[in-house]
Amino acid sequence: MEVLLLQYPFTFLFIVFLVLYQVNPAFRYFCKMTFYKLWFSTISILVIIISIPRGRNVENIKFLRMLLLPLKYIFGVKIVVKGKENLRTKRPFVLVLNHQTSLDIMVMMEILPSRCVPIAKKEILYMGTFGIACWLSGLIFIDRKKKEESITVLTDVAQSLHKENFCVLIFPEGTRNHSGSMLPFKRGAFQLAVRAQVPIIPVVISSYRDFYNHKEKRFTPGKSIIQVLPEVETLGLGPDDVPRLTEQVRDSMLTTYQEISGMTNGASH
Repeated sequence: MEVLLLQYPFTFLFIVFLVLYQVNPAFRYFCKMTFYKLWFSTISILVIIISIPRGRNVENIKFLRMLLLPLKYIFGVKIVVKGKENLRTKRPFVLVLNHQTSLDIMVMMEILPSRCVPIAKKEILYMGTFGIACWLSGLIFIDRKKKEESITVLTDVAQSLHKENFCVLIFPEGTRNHSGSMLPFKRGAFQLAVRAQVPIIPVVISSYRDFYNHKEKRFTPGKSIIQVLPEVETLGLGPDDVPRLTEQVRDSMLTTYQEISGMTNGASH
């Protein structure tokens, strides 16, 4: 062993790495999440290079999506999409998804329509190459600490949806949720849809608990189900209808989440 260490230090370290990767789940989790983040940083450089000639443009989102899709094969995550026909509409719409972990970015690329721009927290803009790639891809950033400014941004988006013919994606919970349920929905996505008079299409991603757990440092191959629900029409609705609309969509998404995650009354079998 000492001779191997002295003569072939890199070989020795590689063997140690392989052994730790095989026998230590926490070490394996750390390696996978590090690779996940490095992948984002690296492909972002490619997206920047490809996007620079035409500048900030919603069409650039397709490059980001294309380069993120291989991650599911690398990590052995099988993604099953149900109800994808509900996305076959030529009208602008607001796509709302439940938000669990950073893995959502990888999973949602499976169903991200063309010319669909996520609305994200402003902090992402400062995440190095990934933030720049997102900006060039047309992502809309809001400062969650400045409510009035956020309302102004969403109002501008509502006015642009039909004019520029694009749709938006929003996580109505506003932040990641590891609870195995859903947080109360913020009303911004629904106010936007009502203001623009465009439909809402709810999308539910099943729980990752069978293959991913941050607290337990566990990340194994597994299966994720995406259920695309029928669109919810907002034509004719006004500001007073937003609270009811918000709860209606959340209730349907929560019920679906429990069904596709193998839960009953919010608890797993």
